[in-house]
Amino acid sequence: MNDSPKPITTAGLETFLEVGDPPVGLLRVQPGIAIDDAYEQVSVLLSYIKHLLREGDMEDDHKLLGAADYLTAMAKALMNDIELAKNKFR
Repeated sequence: MNDSPKPITTAGLETFLEVGDPPVGLLRVQPGIAIDDAYEQVSVLLSYIKHLLREGDMEDDHKLLGAADYLTAMAKALMNDIELAKNKFR
């Protein structure tokens, strides 16, 4: 019998990219992803966001800044979902 603790995984509750009236989340974080993997993806997203913001600001490129907004919403939802999952085990 394996008594090792079960890994914490994403809750799958957080949504992002709200559309409609009243607003509804268009996309949702998938449940069951190991939080270590989810943290890794947040790190990647944040590096892309930083790059897009820097380039968008220097070039006055609103498409790059808009892409950064979308990725920011995704990263925020993923971090919120990770926190929800971690709080279940406290």
